[in-house]
Amino acid sequence: METPFRLMLWLSLLMCSTSPFALAIHHYKRWPVGGSTRFYDFKVQTMEVKKLCKSTSIVTINGIYPGPVLYAQEGDRVIVKVTNESPYNASIHWHGVRQRLSCWSDGPAYITQCPIQPGQTFTYEFTLYQQKGTLFYHAHISWLRATLHGAIVIYPKTGVHYPFPNPYEEHIIILGEWWSMNPIQLEQSTLASGGAAPPAEAFVINGHPGPLYNCSENDVYSIDAVSGKTYLLRLVNTALNTGHFFSIASHKLTVVEADGEYTKPFTVDHLMLGPGQTANVLVKADQSMDKYQIAMGPYVTAKNLTFQNITSIAHFRYTRADLTSMARPATLPFYNNSLVVNANMDALRSLEVTNLPLQIDENFFFTIGLNVGQCNRQNPNLTCQGPNGGIFAASMNNISFTRPNVSLLQAYYNSLHGIYTADFPGLPMKMYDFVNGAPNNSPNDTNAMFGTRVKVLEYGAKVQLILQDTGTVTTESHPMHLHGYSFYVVGYGFGNYDQNTAKFNLVDPPLMNTINVPVGGWAAIRFIADNPGVWFMHCHIEVHLSWGLSMVFIVKNGDGPLESLPHPPSTFRAAEISLVKYLNI
Repeated sequence: METPFRLMLWLSLLMCSTSPFALAIHHYKRWPVGGSTRFYDFKVQTMEVKKLCKSTSIVTINGIYPGPVLYAQEGDRVIVKVTNESPYNASIHWHGVRQRLSCWSDGPAYITQCPIQPGQTFTYEFTLYQQKGTLFYHAHISWLRATLHGAIVIYPKTGVHYPFPNPYEEHIIILGEWWSMNPIQLEQSTLASGGAAPPAEAFVINGHPGPLYNCSENDVYSIDAVSGKTYLLRLVNTALNTGHFFSIASHKLTVVEADGEYTKPFTVDHLMLGPGQTANVLVKADQSMDKYQIAMGPYVTAKNLTFQNITSIAHFRYTRADLTSMARPATLPFYNNSLVVNANMDALRSLEVTNLPLQIDENFFFTIGLNVGQCNRQNPNLTCQGPNGGIFAASMNNISFTRPNVSLLQAYYNSLHGIYTADFPGLPMKMYDFVNGAPNNSPNDTNAMFGTRVKVLEYGAKVQLILQDTGTVTTESHPMHLHGYSFYVVGYGFGNYDQNTAKFNLVDPPLMNTINVPVGGWAAIRFIADNPGVWFMHCHIEVHLSWGLSMVFIVKNGDGPLESLPHPPSTFRAAEISLVKYLNI
């Protein structure tokens, strides 16, 4: 056997290892190890659940839906042992955790790890360095996020108070979508059809559809409220394919945090969260003794899209209210009301701004949107159900991301060639009127290029990125999420981005990890590339991710161990040694 072939063999085997690990960091004197260590034991399991008159097998953590809450304090070290007892491959992403020098634990399958195979165990380790607030975890392979998700609650350090009066109680509110079909089969059937994803069968609040759905009169989540008290609601949108409006009948919502970062308080009647976004809101029980609806409904901006439009209802019930009375109705904006969304964004301001780059080293412009490719399949009536008999795809700068079958992080770390190319374009390859004059004669001129392309950043680079929605198939709002970082949203607007007229906020822009790019518009974000590793950026609408609306940043090492990607996990290193000895390399 030739030595190069042996080397390729053991590297490829290594990259799909799913052994447990502990990061080899003990020798770094100033590593952010955290004040306390929190241990969690997660088991990925299937369980039978009956909803909407149907029994469905779902994938959960520890047999709980939604999954158990991960509680910690700012600065804590978190160790989560994940054992996959399901029949499916699995991986877990800690959404919004910046994974400071712990890229190996980020979790997206085939980006930072190969999936955890059935019967295998993987241990995630990370420090919640300078992080607090509400985040969440979710499966990051196929569409298992539909049911495999849970909240992450990070309290301030001991002795540090909220920047608002302490609430009487806190409640976690997880917004989700429900299908009776297995989510892996759902993704496979959608991709096989070449067309759009089917609408959710129901929306759910903490796993409960509410009384407006079939067989769900008593499947209702409820909060018991004491008159005069103030409640902190930790809102998380885990939905696969839909943004969601949220409101409570007759009550105001005061936003005090978004995406795990404190904001200057502002009060609204309705709030919209895109998939992947979180927010903390204060609600004062200042109405008459009664029962009030908590409502969740869709925000949909794509044209000609079929979607679920039945509102999910929970209850905000005063303790002395008549339990048999009808709940006072909540109102929600019309499904495509972008004015409410824009007003929310206009009001969103950081409470404190640090490390906002004012001088820019790298200035990128990424178009985002859908594509339609030519039908190249057998049985076109069944497999080419996109517009005009084409096949749906999605892209950034017209590059539709092809996910590799090995871990990009290991490929990068081991300098393995042929897995990816470092030529993701920093600008569109073709300039045109992105919003109003996009070529949309599908599928003749709406094709994307396919590839596993990355953009490499120098350590410490100050990055500005313009995200531009396109109308190639339809304009719509895209919730764009960046792993490994939070970013400042310094501007946004409508139509085509124009640097001569764009208005930026460089005083108190919000710090976020997921930004809803306005429908037919643009958003400008800034961050400093000071966390080395391989970081996924993608639309958090799951069908768009499956179609390829994603790319990868590789951030190079800086100087010294505190600016460098650590060694692979210790058991990976043990696997390297044993394979090298076995192959006599």
